[in-house]
Amino acid sequence: MVKPPAKSRDPKKPFYVILGVVAVVGIALIAMQARGSGPTPRIVAELPPGDAGKAQPYVYGRPDAPVTISEFADFECPACAQFATLTEPDVRKRLADAGQVSIRFYDFPLDQHRNSVLASLSAACAADQNKFWEMHDRIFAGQDAWATRSGESDGSANRRASRLFAEYAKAIGLDEAAWSTCVEEQRHLERIRANRQLGIQRQVRSTPTFIVGNQMVPGALSYDALKRLVDQATPRRDTSGGAVPR
Repeated sequence: MVKPPAKSRDPKKPFYVILGVVAVVGIALIAMQARGSGPTPRIVAELPPGDAGKAQPYVYGRPDAPVTISEFADFECPACAQFATLTEPDVRKRLADAGQVSIRFYDFPLDQHRNSVLASLSAACAADQNKFWEMHDRIFAGQDAWATRSGESDGSANRRASRLFAEYAKAIGLDEAAWSTCVEEQRHLERIRANRQLGIQRQVRSTPTFIVGNQMVPGALSYDALKRLVDQATPRRDTSGGAVPR
């Protein structure tokens, strides 16, 4: 009896198997991204309206809004600038201006950013003239121009940043002499230190870090991600007007 010839092994079969596995993994990763997977929120105690000690945030929106978004940020942090320029305008317009949230900004200057404290001082001195947020926006929008450059001396970096911040002060209509004196005297240095110390106490490990309700999340969040946190922190109300926890 003649045996049928053995089937020859397809040398391309292992390649097709590997290709199939790669495709499955790729599809899974795309699905995870579509679901908006990101940093897992850490549950913390809510920040009270009046923080203990000398920490004093800058507030945008109604102080009595039902939800507070607290941000710990460094003016020289690229991710903070990304949030401030791309996402925060929507948050202010659609959530804060609508009375749903208030935004609290805490200085959290990082040691490796040599111009960050000067930026915080410049914004704090603008706050004396009720223009913190205008200076906040200018500083973040111009970050590429004043941020520390590789190989640049501290003195050169400081002079360049000082000149640009003075230009921002003029552009937003500050009393330039009063603002300049305030910055030179470092009048609000203690406030900046206290804001940073509060972040350290709250175990902030990177910038930006947000606390919404009792959830702490690091990273430059998208509007949709932040809105989900706000919705989770917003109490429902029954027909009698009493707050009903979710």
